[in-house]
Amino acid sequence: MPSPKFLSKEDILRAMQNTKSNHGAARFLRCSLNHYKKYATVYVDEATGLTLNELHKNASGKGIPKFLSNKGKKAPLKELIAGTLSIESFEPAKIKQRLVFEGYIKEECSRCGFHEERLQDQKIPLILQFKDRNKKNYELENIELMCYNCSYLYAVSPISEKQVTSMEHYIDKQAPEPDFEVGDAMREHLQSLGLWKEEFDPTDGNNYISENYKGDK
Repeated sequence: MPSPKFLSKEDILRAMQNTKSNHGAARFLRCSLNHYKKYATVYVDEATGLTLNELHKNASGKGIPKFLSNKGKKAPLKELIAGTLSIESFEPAKIKQRLVFEGYIKEECSRCGFHEERLQDQKIPLILQFKDRNKKNYELENIELMCYNCSYLYAVSPISEKQVTSMEHYIDKQAPEPDFEVGDAMREHLQSLGLWKEEFDPTDGNNYISENYKGDK
């Protein structure tokens, strides 16, 4: 069994800078709250004399989205997981984040263990997959997080072939075929210039230039 992860004071301070609470700091460091507190209660902030655990307490939930705090209306996860409450009244993205935040599922790919954060927003690109393809079934045995690569390989692909084609093709949108008619006046004008034929052969390159144009000899 691997030894417990050591957390330095710098680790704790870095987690505090990137989160709004001790719960968030523990999640940031990918460890349990109890393991985090084991170290956060030892290290002391020299300016205030408080332990880092006390300094980072946020009982009021200030700065934390309502769906991650204990205030406001939020989806009862236990009922959703048990299947006694319909998911239709709640936003799936918020449910996914709460499942991770409250420790129901680990924030990493269930197939390959991928858990790297994007540089621009520190989010981990994972997709919540439903094993029975029923996106209303949030039973823990039915849901799993997958990275985009494993989602494409092992699950119902979240990206359709049509979307892949549009992303890879150098033309974003196919231009429509021109549809117009030439009026009598324009036809007469083109005929006077030698640019109009009643019988037109598109395979003859000479039909695309004036017959009166001789070019340079």
